[in-house]
Amino acid sequence: MAEDGARDRASSKTSTDSEAGLSPKCPEDDGAESPESEASRASQQDLKSVLVTSVLNLEQLDVDLYRGKHHWVPRTQRLFGGQIIGQALVAAAKSVDDNLFAHSLHCYFVRAGDPKVPVLYQVDRIRDGRSFSVRSVKAIQHGQPILICQASFHMQQPSPLQHQFTMPVVPPPEHLLTVEELIRLYLSSPDVADTAKQGLNKLLANEVPIEIKPVNPPDMYRRVAMEPKKLFWVRARGHIGEGNMKLHCCVAAYVSDYSFLGTALLPYPNHRARFTASLDHAMWFHSTFRTDEWMLYECESPWAGGSRGLVQGRLWRRDGVLAASCAQEGVLRVTEVTQHSKL
Repeated sequence: MAEDGARDRASSKTSTDSEAGLSPKCPEDDGAESPESEASRASQQDLKSVLVTSVLNLEQLDVDLYRGKHHWVPRTQRLFGGQIIGQALVAAAKSVDDNLFAHSLHCYFVRAGDPKVPVLYQVDRIRDGRSFSVRSVKAIQHGQPILICQASFHMQQPSPLQHQFTMPVVPPPEHLLTVEELIRLYLSSPDVADTAKQGLNKLLANEVPIEIKPVNPPDMYRRVAMEPKKLFWVRARGHIGEGNMKLHCCVAAYVSDYSFLGTALLPYPNHRARFTASLDHAMWFHSTFRTDEWMLYECESPWAGGSRGLVQGRLWRRDGVLAASCAQEGVLRVTEVTQHSKL
């Protein structure tokens, strides 16, 4: 928790752009060579990200009408909210000029997504101004909307007004384990029950198109209450490349919903989620970035109550620049657990 305290103190400060451009140093970073080999990074660049080739590659059916397909479906068997947000932003971005980039989006989830059928995206061109354009996108299944998204695009303009919070000081991604490596570590423990092993093996079988390295991984046994805060490094699997900020914003929208709402459950080890669902999701894009390179996702939940929870997030570039901010409210219905499992 000392690391969380340091993060809180750092977050209360602001920095200029020149300070933000400095790569944060941490005690664990002793200059040692990264365990990630050049060969592994070369293969990463050779493999085009599935987020580009499949998830965010929409089929155009008519003017401002697109169809999206699914790649990864969570265990809830409801469509992943980040996929719908990312695809909706792709559809909206196709209707604006090349010199306009997304600066914000606001979404409402109105129905659960059905993984058995594709999603249609209908774009409404609300307004085209001199420097801003606004789009409304309706994601449709079975003739009914499952998400409504408002997205605004802006022509990049210089400004003397520039400030941001300071990026938390954390270990670099090369010094941390991936989620898959952590799960294998838990599976190697003799205390893990067979039912828990089955669940963990199912997690390993998921083909999630993003790579995660938790900075403060939660206690898999759920025995202790934690602060409603989490930090993890994240990047898209495969290569996307630079020069297409529209696409990187869409990938960031996909990433932003991953493991986000669960932040609000960390202080409650004696309760298990019986039902969770995102209600709305907002995002603001601040700077250029690449989502196929490591970014730090800082998540925290300032409030929970009334069977709902609020979470906020910040996506940081590795050099300390704040790339995007996020917020989401969701339904959290829980069941009290009297005895801890051996997970």
